[in-house]
Amino acid sequence: MNTTKQIQSALISVFDKNGLEPIVKKLHENNVTIYSTGGTETFIKELGIPVVPVEDVTSYPSILGGRVKTLHPKIFGGILNRQDNETDVQQMEEYAIPQIDLVIVDLYPFEKTVASGAEESAIIEKIDIGGISLIRAAAKNFKDTVIVASVAEYSLFLDMITEGNGATTLEHRRLLATRAFHVSSNYDSAIFNYFNTDESVLKISEANGQILRYGENPHQKGYFFGNFDEMFTKLNGKELSYNNLLDVDAAVSLMKEFKGEAPTFAILKHNNACGVAQKPTMKEAYLAALAGDPTSAFGGVLIANGTIDKETATEINQLFCEVIIAPAFDEEAVEILKEKKNRILLTINETKVSEKQVRTCLNGYLVQDKDLVTDTKEHLNTVTTLSPSEQQIEDLLFASKICKHTKSNTIVLAKNKQLCASGTGQTSRVDALKQAIEKATSFHFDLKGSVMASDAFFPFPDCVEIADKAGITAVIQPGGSIKDNLSIDYCNQNNMAMVTTGIRHFKH
Repeated sequence: MNTTKQIQSALISVFDKNGLEPIVKKLHENNVTIYSTGGTETFIKELGIPVVPVEDVTSYPSILGGRVKTLHPKIFGGILNRQDNETDVQQMEEYAIPQIDLVIVDLYPFEKTVASGAEESAIIEKIDIGGISLIRAAAKNFKDTVIVASVAEYSLFLDMITEGNGATTLEHRRLLATRAFHVSSNYDSAIFNYFNTDESVLKISEANGQILRYGENPHQKGYFFGNFDEMFTKLNGKELSYNNLLDVDAAVSLMKEFKGEAPTFAILKHNNACGVAQKPTMKEAYLAALAGDPTSAFGGVLIANGTIDKETATEINQLFCEVIIAPAFDEEAVEILKEKKNRILLTINETKVSEKQVRTCLNGYLVQDKDLVTDTKEHLNTVTTLSPSEQQIEDLLFASKICKHTKSNTIVLAKNKQLCASGTGQTSRVDALKQAIEKATSFHFDLKGSVMASDAFFPFPDCVEIADKAGITAVIQPGGSIKDNLSIDYCNQNNMAMVTTGIRHFKH
């Protein structure tokens, strides 16, 4: 059976007319009868191409301010009829329904209108009714009808009819129908999510999918769904990998804690910070962050909370690193950092991101609110006789911010707003502390007068005892253990300050 079909008639009703002109001209060249409505009809007439108003087919005007134009049996019959069904063919003749072989639609921009902050009345008017119905009808009947469901498909369709001299194959029509159902489902999900207040219902639909070279390892497939270019401007470098993207996400999340503060620099490896520092200049912050673990910094992801200048770039250029992120780069800094052609340079843009976190689990998903609580002075409750000094409070809060973004179980050691070391992802909090102390010592940090942050409470005094013997003098932790007093008592007996926040920051 020949499944190639010549397009003889088309219904065109689109919002976005960019790229439509060559399609209309190509259809006209192939003697296609064109039906249209409203602004699209005017657009086609201005091209000097004949067009039949939908009203001439339906004998019914556009009503309700344009809300009802194409919703009519003569339109949907023309789209949905099965050309190999005898009854359908008879009814088409009986009711004088014109055959419609092609439908081109571009929906009202609902998501863009929501993103613009428009009033609800304006948003509601951008819920497309006729267009979405046309898409579903034509896609359902893809064996006989061609559907072009958005401006994104204009170019593909034009190539098809150019190569086929106005004809399409069944494979073409099935492909376009698949894309059409993607458009309709994505559109409906966006509308539902705008209205939905029931957090027990999850609908995710991402239209911007990117195939990555591979996943976490070369034998795994990898994809990114999201609008990366909306969030970042890429100034240099190769394509980001799956692991790069995970590290970039971790880096951005960590640096949000220091937005608007003094120059702060962080170096991350495998989603954990191996160096963080806040200093008077960005160059000093970078060098102090690097000193936290110059070994792990090799091949890491770097991020700053301010502009990277020439002096900082000169220092960074001596390090092999995968990605550098900042709100801005000086021109001279960009030229220096571009010396490594594969080094990825990203400026981060102000973009709204989801406040929910989603991950697969068993045969479903786990969804939670992101941990958006940042410990501040207002959260601190001094539980020891000795109160921390102002400098210690600053260091405790600095350490707490890093701790929040480090894999549990974790302990973070800091001094003078510089990460000395952290123990990450340990099954025992004692092991996390020992790891941090050993690491800090190996990089020649003097821990005397440093502070310690823990992502969860201490059920026993062993950690504060170990910390005390290492020279640590102040501790921040959430508290809440039935044995809190054991650790508090030890601190009181050994001239240590401890504050609790009442907020746990697990990160699994």
